[in-house]
Amino acid sequence: MTDDHALKPLLQRIADALDRLSPAPAAPASFDAAEAFVWHGDTGSFQAVAQVNRVPLLLLKGIDRTSGILLDNTRRFAEGLPANNALLWGARGMGKSSLVKAAHAEIAKTLPGLKLVEIHREDIDTLPECLAQLKQSPLRFIVFCDDLSFDKDDTSYKSLKAVLEGGIEGRPGNVIFYATSNRRHLMPREMVDNERATAINPAEATEEKVSLSDRFGLWLGFHNASQDDYLAMVRAYATHYKLDVRDDVLVPDALEWAMTRGARSGRVASQFIQDLAGRLGVHLDATH
Repeated sequence: MTDDHALKPLLQRIADALDRLSPAPAAPASFDAAEAFVWHGDTGSFQAVAQVNRVPLLLLKGIDRTSGILLDNTRRFAEGLPANNALLWGARGMGKSSLVKAAHAEIAKTLPGLKLVEIHREDIDTLPECLAQLKQSPLRFIVFCDDLSFDKDDTSYKSLKAVLEGGIEGRPGNVIFYATSNRRHLMPREMVDNERATAINPAEATEEKVSLSDRFGLWLGFHNASQDDYLAMVRAYATHYKLDVRDDVLVPDALEWAMTRGARSGRVASQFIQDLAGRLGVHLDATH
């Protein structure tokens, strides 16, 4: 039998070698470095964003009521008052993610302790680890996931569901979760139908996934823009960027652009302005 005293040095050398092979723990995030960060689940770290890609709040037309609701909710949270997690769902290109970023910028003007943290859809299963680090900070955080949805056999929604409300610990008091999605229930209709068709108890099988959206206290719907709203967006962009074009030229050009795209939305309006500015020889970045 091998002597115990001889084994101890060997085991210690193995343990030391494993320690050297293990990756060093991520350094604590310095949230004073920027106003916004991106969470990287693979390294368990936050990357500072030097300049956030966002549209000024005044350019988001046709969503005044929705904008007001999210602003009020964000302000209450930043002030330490009760506030709800928010799901912004609906039509593509209507300013869901733009509103989240604009709301953060607007509130942070007077409450600079509010930070924005983006988590990518593929990192949702690491959300508990992200929140564990954020809860150690005295600052307040909007954790934001753009284009959130779940497909068949995807179980990462369970991490989000537990964090939002159902887990023992729940979300930290200094964190609120905002998500955007094209789907009201965060899952495709065929997935719901398939769950019902194959389950022993169809109602219970579907309920677990559909109930995820119920964890969001705010449901803010975004719908396709009317022609008047679309033109208001185009005019607002043209004014903001100081484009020298008459309204009787701007309007028919913008409507033709929307017709070729088969849609009227804030994104289509922005793309039209990009094209128009290029034709006019205007550098948009220089006009901010």
